[in-house]
Amino acid sequence: MDANRRRPRVGHIQFLNCLPLYWGLARTGTLLDLELTKDSPEKLSESLIAGDLDIAPVTLVEFLKNADDLIAFPDLAVGCDGPVMSCVIVSQVPLEQLHGARVALGSTSRTSVRLAQLMLTERYGVQPDYFSCPPDLGLMMQEAEAAVLIGDAALRASLHDAPRLGLDVHDLGSMWKEWTGLPFVFAVWAARRDYAEREPETVRQVHEAFLASRDLSLEEVAKVAEQAARWEAFDATLLERYFTTLDFRFGADQLAGVREFARRTGPTTGFPADVDVTLLTPVPAVAPTA
Repeated sequence: MDANRRRPRVGHIQFLNCLPLYWGLARTGTLLDLELTKDSPEKLSESLIAGDLDIAPVTLVEFLKNADDLIAFPDLAVGCDGPVMSCVIVSQVPLEQLHGARVALGSTSRTSVRLAQLMLTERYGVQPDYFSCPPDLGLMMQEAEAAVLIGDAALRASLHDAPRLGLDVHDLGSMWKEWTGLPFVFAVWAARRDYAEREPETVRQVHEAFLASRDLSLEEVAKVAEQAARWEAFDATLLERYFTTLDFRFGADQLAGVREFARRTGPTTGFPADVDVTLLTPVPAVAPTA
């Protein structure tokens, strides 16, 4: 990238689920080409939509609500094709008994919350009384029959706290896969459309940098997990299982999952049921001259 131009302002989700997408940036030599901002998925989504970032991971609901202004990176997302481990409903009772019961929402992530609500309403036929609170499972269970948790808090709750408290853990990725047969995408990587039109080569290079980082991280996933375990509340074996459970692709199957979610939730969530998703078009290879 041209050193005389401003580095692209790029978002970095602070949850463990995105570590494999960023770990390889230093190894591939592209880290210093980016001006990284680390924050929660919700804050990064807001910053991208407001124009304070050029490229960032954006939660699925916020992407779909702002699809006209964003271009998604192909083959790059945070999702699952079955279990996800870090987006769960923890419950004291069977889910079909939650009608009218209090359910604590331990996150402001509208994608995870909307997925949980969709499952409980359409699959289990219940309408709970939802309220928001900090993601502390012990406190949540004092006020609620069930709780929705995402990210690192969900990992802690489902792996450590729920078994200790005798609570049931329901993996929302598994529930969606069993219900629809499709993968689920929690966040996509996207560039602002105006930035992509102004800086197409930079956007292409950032996309390639993240793909290379992801591929390297997954090749060396044991090393990524070992390094992360030094600072996290989870051991390397568990982190390696988590990183390889997640699905970082965004291809035809994942796009079908996005469209199914939009069809089921769009009219009640703020976007069209048939919302148009624009993907970044790869630059065609130039044929060698004779």
